[in-house]
Amino acid sequence: MPRTTTMTVRVSGALSEFVATNVGEDGAYENVSEYIRDLIRRDKERVEREAFDRLKAELKRAFAAPEDSYKPLTAAEVIARNRT
Repeated sequence: MPRTTTMTVRVSGALSEFVATNVGEDGAYENVSEYIRDLIRRDKERVEREAFDRLKAELKRAFAAPEDSYKPLTAAEVIARNRT
């Protein structure tokens, strides 16, 4: 069963006013909890997208290397190289 985390967040001034405009009858969210969950989901998606973009960039660089830069290795050589 997933773990539940309870958070208490205090905002005041401009931040509180901003939250108030996004919650309730005129806002995009029914309550503050829904708003915070959406913010967390969006941040999680951003982090995952950035990690995927880094992986794509690394793979692109690897596959762009000229063919003659590759050299054959045995499994033992790869394991030995990775131990150092």
